[in-house]
Amino acid sequence: MSTTTKRLTVAQATITYLKNQYVERDGREHAFFAGCFGIFGHGNVAGLGQALHQDPEFRYYQCRNEQAMVHTAVAYAKVRNRLGAFACTTSIGPGATNMVTGAALATVNRLPVLLLPGDIFARRNVAPVLQQIEMPFTQDHGANDAFKPVSRYWDRINRAEQLITSLPEAMRVLISQGDTGAVTLAMPQDVQAEAFDFPVELFEKKVWTIARPRPDNDLVQRAAQWIRSSKRPMIITGGGTIYSEATDALRDFVKRTGIPVAETMAGKGALRYDDPGNLGAAGVTGTEGANVMAAEADLVIGIGTRYSDFTTASKTAWQNPDVRFININVTDFDAFKHGALPLVGDARAVLEELGQALDGHAVDDAYRAEAAKWNASWDEVVEKVYHLDHGVPVSQGEVIGAVNDASDEKDIVLCAAGSLPGDLHKLWRTRDPKGYHLEYGYSCMGYEIAGGLGAKMADPSREIYVMIGDGSYLMMAQELVTSIQEGVKLTVVLLNNHGFGSIGGLSTYVGSQRFGTQYRYRDEASGQLDGDHLPVDLAANARSLGAHVIECTDIASVKQALEDAKSIDKTTVIYVETDLFQGVDGYSWWEVPVADVSEVDSVKASYQEYCKQREKQRHYL
Repeated sequence: MSTTTKRLTVAQATITYLKNQYVERDGREHAFFAGCFGIFGHGNVAGLGQALHQDPEFRYYQCRNEQAMVHTAVAYAKVRNRLGAFACTTSIGPGATNMVTGAALATVNRLPVLLLPGDIFARRNVAPVLQQIEMPFTQDHGANDAFKPVSRYWDRINRAEQLITSLPEAMRVLISQGDTGAVTLAMPQDVQAEAFDFPVELFEKKVWTIARPRPDNDLVQRAAQWIRSSKRPMIITGGGTIYSEATDALRDFVKRTGIPVAETMAGKGALRYDDPGNLGAAGVTGTEGANVMAAEADLVIGIGTRYSDFTTASKTAWQNPDVRFININVTDFDAFKHGALPLVGDARAVLEELGQALDGHAVDDAYRAEAAKWNASWDEVVEKVYHLDHGVPVSQGEVIGAVNDASDEKDIVLCAAGSLPGDLHKLWRTRDPKGYHLEYGYSCMGYEIAGGLGAKMADPSREIYVMIGDGSYLMMAQELVTSIQEGVKLTVVLLNNHGFGSIGGLSTYVGSQRFGTQYRYRDEASGQLDGDHLPVDLAANARSLGAHVIECTDIASVKQALEDAKSIDKTTVIYVETDLFQGVDGYSWWEVPVADVSEVDSVKASYQEYCKQREKQRHYL
């Protein structure tokens, strides 16, 4: 091996390394990193800032909020099926810890993002530096230790030569289909600027192969036996189906076997909405048919799902006493859940092998017809909600229908939190595997506009329809500015119901009468926030950030605005007020604890219902 070296600062070496990292799957090769988002401060301006300045090939993107830039990076990785990522750099202190929420979001959703927060001086002689958190019991902890529980890999580069072993380990985790998430390399500000003679081999082009691991053959044969003996099997498809590009394999598997499918938030789009085998949304935010057939299923085949409580209806979804599970997952952590027969491997590879083992097998015609009936009847429900003719203020379901009708087949609807995700999960007619983009693993308010930016950067050929409520908008609207700066057009549909619609409904369910969930003045007589609505002008706010704004009053004006937005070449915000109390029926239960004792009658009544629902919970062992 050559002993040739190249003298670079730690920051320069980091950027040089990152721009030479490539991935390959199924013979398609491309650069892994699309660039770096950042906000500069004293903790990174002379290190990573200087390195990015002198190396424009590795493009730098300016953002407005550190948490938001991680959201943008995560959305980019999601659209790219985890085959592409961004780096994100910040200064020390608040700039760094602002990324912790984004790190948790990335790790929960198993999506790769590289975080490069500035850190305190490694040599310590000038401590305490600006924004340093001092510990009286050690000098080896700092604010960036907060990233440890929300990162899949964490390291602090205290010496230049540590970079040589740390960067490949970071890449190993980032490109892992089972273990990816946030990777954090804390970068002390003095070390970033230090020069070192790095081996030139570190900077040679590196191609990382994304493998498709195959399952154990004996387990595949056993799974096939279970399926053949099952009378009422069903599939729960999660995000892993889409990330592994297994949607065609799933469609063929369902067509041949007749096993119906329910989709998680991350898995929605694995089948077209009108596929007769598609029961629609699973679990708490699921359709009637998906929940009815789940309750009676004797075998559940989970594909690329981690079985969140929304999918399992807080462990009440499957009521058949003899229900068994087969889990197809690239990581054994999820494959073994619910005492399942674990088929550990790539979703597409496993479906292909399982399909071969089931050659000629199909469910009874009556069972296949039952699923198709539920598919058709649910679409009738959707059609009614889309055309409710609710009047002013409009219903949220009508707005979803207008956006769905205006969008093209390959366009993306994007959302994250509030009441919109539940309605979208049930109502959105997905026609493309990437057409439905919901961040619901962490359900982070504020993801929407930043996420829309990342989705559009990942695939500029698609129009991005960001649907966002007033609550999420007020938490993080500033990346509208970034979309204007970069010329990345979004169509943002801003729904204002003057508060937190989802939590208001949940508050009612637990007996708390929407306490603290509406945007109102304080009433001095009652002492509560139950006065008049606040006079906040969200449309004017969006206009002040540089967006083109169209204000709507009724559903006809919303539909016209959506058509007009198609010919506008910059980010457009379509504003409309919606009815806080008009929702979509639910068909399942979600456990949120209710107070055991209370002086409020509505809480007492909710507690009785809560106890009744908990009796249905199961241990799936």
